[in-house]
Amino acid sequence: MIPDHRKDWDTYFMDIAYMVSTRSQCSRRHVGAVLVQGKKLLGTAYNGAPSGVPDCSEAGCMIAEEYELTMVDGKESMIKKQRCVRTIHAEQNLLLFTDRIDREGSSVYVTDEPCWTCANMLANSGITEVVFHRPYPKDSGKVTAMMGQKGITFRRLETYEPPRETAAQIEN
Repeated sequence: MIPDHRKDWDTYFMDIAYMVSTRSQCSRRHVGAVLVQGKKLLGTAYNGAPSGVPDCSEAGCMIAEEYELTMVDGKESMIKKQRCVRTIHAEQNLLLFTDRIDREGSSVYVTDEPCWTCANMLANSGITEVVFHRPYPKDSGKVTAMMGQKGITFRRLETYEPPRETAAQIEN
């Protein structure tokens, strides 16, 4: 019997998500997402401005600042968040360009842990699993808790190494 030297499925689909992320023109973060049912690839998406609208590299980022009250070590603390509102997130684009019937029971592989807004959208999309690589600490606790409440498998590929050609400078 010939040994199987192929990549495992998690690595295979995360590699694809990272390759998809190379289409992003966002100067802050390149994010890719992949919809998978079983072992079948059903859709891909990346973050960026709406089609036909100048993106951040052409028109500049549209940064919105917001503050969130959170509990840190038993004390209330204000956390400042900055978000680009010109960019549609990869997960949002994935949901916009795939059909609900395809999402039922499917998995989403995404390069970055979803933000709170994307997690809410994914939670109502019919998917049953989210697999991500890079953490997003600003929303991690509440996203993880909500995914657990919904019964959605939510896991990080901590030891995963993305393909070298997908490396991009990331601003947090």
